[in-house]
Amino acid sequence: MARRASSANGPSQLEQALATLIQNQATLAQTQAAFVAEMAEINRDMAATKRETAARFARIEAQMAEIVRVLNEHGRLLEALPEAVRDKIGFRPQP
Repeated sequence: MARRASSANGPSQLEQALATLIQNQATLAQTQAAFVAEMAEINRDMAATKRETAARFARIEAQMAEIVRVLNEHGRLLEALPEAVRDKIGFRPQP
């Protein structure tokens, strides 16, 4: 005949295992909640960084467009410079 563990001698192995399982599940739930909260914070930080980076690149692109415009204007002036100098000093090519 099978012998039953006496509850007078304390909790059985099954009861101890169930208690450990319940405690481990509670710990897992707490750990998971902390992980989810941390991930949410990381996602917020990443979104803020992405917005800041996009704004910086937009400013850089705008500045580069202005630099290109100025360089084009300087190039145009430099191309016209030899003729302007000739006109200023009164040089006329021989016919």
